[in-house]
Amino acid sequence: MGILERLTTRTSDDNSVEEYLNTLGVEQDDLLEEHADMWVRNFSLEQVQDIERVSTEIRKGNIVLLNIEPMAKKNSIKLRQAVSELKGTVQSINGDIARLSEHRLLITPSGVKISKS
Repeated sequence: MGILERLTTRTSDDNSVEEYLNTLGVEQDDLLEEHADMWVRNFSLEQVQDIERVSTEIRKGNIVLLNIEPMAKKNSIKLRQAVSELKGTVQSINGDIARLSEHRLLITPSGVKISKS
């Protein structure tokens, strides 16, 4: 069933809505081979070494949605240090960083600012 069919087909089953939302963005083609000016990447901060991966993506000009929950559960001091390091990286490239929820950060590259109001 194509996307248009899924959008126009009405069902009363809540599971079908959840199933549809779970398949958004899933295509047969390999997304890594597609060209894009900017990507939105999803990462989890599980250990200090993950900071480098996030910093690399930001320097490439990509946006990062960062789940900090794994590190928050392990060590709040290391989490504070990691976020501080990421903040320094973001400031050095004129990007931006903001908290979206208790365990999610949005980190943007140069030229992309986040409205914090």
